[in-house]
Amino acid sequence: MSFWSKQRVVLTGGSGFLGHFVLEKLRRRGCKSITVPRSRELDLRKAKNIRQLLKTARPDLLIHLAAVCGGIEANRQRPGTFFYDNAIMGIQLIEEARLHGVAKTVIIGTVCAYPKFTPAPFREEDIWNGYPEETNAPYGLAKKMLLVQLQAYHQQYDFHGIYLMPVNLYGPYDNFDLVTSHVIPALIRKMAEAKQKKEPQITLWGTGQPSREFLYVEDCAEGILRAAEYFDQSEPVNLGSGREITIRNLAELIRRIVGFKGTIHWDPTRPDGQPRRFLDTTRAEKAFQFKATISLEDGIRKTVTWFLKQKH
Repeated sequence: MSFWSKQRVVLTGGSGFLGHFVLEKLRRRGCKSITVPRSRELDLRKAKNIRQLLKTARPDLLIHLAAVCGGIEANRQRPGTFFYDNAIMGIQLIEEARLHGVAKTVIIGTVCAYPKFTPAPFREEDIWNGYPEETNAPYGLAKKMLLVQLQAYHQQYDFHGIYLMPVNLYGPYDNFDLVTSHVIPALIRKMAEAKQKKEPQITLWGTGQPSREFLYVEDCAEGILRAAEYFDQSEPVNLGSGREITIRNLAELIRRIVGFKGTIHWDPTRPDGQPRRFLDTTRAEKAFQFKATISLEDGIRKTVTWFLKQKH
């Protein structure tokens, strides 16, 4: 508590999905000075805006959550946007944090930075062993460059920055848009609407064979704040639950929780994405005692409950 009560924090993306929970946890920890720039008021792609933000807020700690992201289709439609916006925001934020003497900077990377055929579970040392999965490579590589920048700045300027790589997140306040959302919110919405309309069948992308690991958003927020307080190394750190599930089994789990009685048709002409995503979470556990506490089933139940309340 004493650590957080003395910190002046700038939290980019603080009004977003993950940011909602990080902001809540910061307040609970007694952090009294939190600046949350809103994208509609402050374009972080412009260096002059970042300079003004840091000059006014004078943060001890910068947590960068702001990102342009989405599911497979969103990445396919806007690869240039996903690369440029994420790269330019992060590169300029890190440079301005250095120039303004920010004591510590936390950058949120992505599991999409890993090579397409990384042996599972993904170990942080594997991140440079190949090219990312093609559908989200521009996003993954833009985020990966921020790790290079943090490590280069640590070497040259003794800059204190940490780089965290969360696995796929889900939970309340997620994006449930069927075009731009990730897999769990998309499945929840599809099945809830099909149940409501009494549809006999839904169609899902791919074969259902790829596997994914999912981290409940509140667990991720806890991991970020633990790392911010206790971790000070330049090596990247995975944040995950340590549990893997195939997309087919995930769909069946969500169908059971939502109560959709129809059948699922898999469309193999649509892309599957990366074959496996499953993280080794040993480093986070050893470095700052982070371990996920919410099971996938409990987390999905909480997410479904929240989503259905928003619809009524």
